[in-house]
Amino acid sequence: MTTTGTTLVIGATGTTGSRTTTQLAAAGHRVKAASRHATPVPGAEPVRFDWYEPATHVAALDGVDRVYLIPPLGDPDPAAIMLPFLQRARIAGVRRAVLLSSSAIPAGGPAVGVVHQALPGLFEQWAVLRPSWFMQNFTGAHAHALSIREDGTLWTATGFGRVGFVDAEDIAAVAVHALTDEHAPNTDLVLTGPEALGYDDIAAIVTEVTGRPVAHRRLSYEQLRDRLAALMPPEFAAMLAGMDRAIAEGAEDRVTDTVQRLTGRPARTFRALLERETRCGS
Repeated sequence: MTTTGTTLVIGATGTTGSRTTTQLAAAGHRVKAASRHATPVPGAEPVRFDWYEPATHVAALDGVDRVYLIPPLGDPDPAAIMLPFLQRARIAGVRRAVLLSSSAIPAGGPAVGVVHQALPGLFEQWAVLRPSWFMQNFTGAHAHALSIREDGTLWTATGFGRVGFVDAEDIAAVAVHALTDEHAPNTDLVLTGPEALGYDDIAAIVTEVTGRPVAHRRLSYEQLRDRLAALMPPEFAAMLAGMDRAIAEGAEDRVTDTVQRLTGRPARTFRALLERETRCGS
């Protein structure tokens, strides 16, 4: 059984936000689609929202009783802006909050881990989604997808480590259940696909499905850090390279049944996603 109400989806034009908005609307739920430019989304009410402009928060929260939270991109301390917003949201009538975090960040961990830790004290109904790395990293505008298209190469410091890559559509499906089921999960949910794959496996599957030769080139932590530092702040480059090193050490080598349990269907495989994307011409 599901509840009725209005959901505010923050980041409604992003990878999981757009899919969550679409799935909520398709299921007949009322949705306010929040983005910096109030971009229209089919089936939803567009509303302007900027984490760093508190004046936009009031209108976004009007009439809302649940919220899907995507942290501000690239902010090393998202709690500084998110916690005051969540306190305002509770006062405004929000009763359920679902936060997008990461499998790599536990409650009380860095960045969004601080918000994760605070969420149960702010809301009686809540959930934290902790997805593994997105399958869409290899098909969209992510650096991996670009390097595949430009030179047929995946550059990582993951070694032979494996990851339970997850489809963003499955993340959105879990988000919809967490937002609308009669009883909120009131826990954190680690989301993965049905199999753990190494980057060698990813390269092989892309090669087979698309016919485009792709190779995985292994870098050391230091090599990847320095490569990324040419494109972004050094501390962020070090953090990303550190995540690859954690993968090499086995931190993401796991598979959960969360998608199956909450949605009633198996999580999609990477091959199935790639075949779908290829058919659609991406």
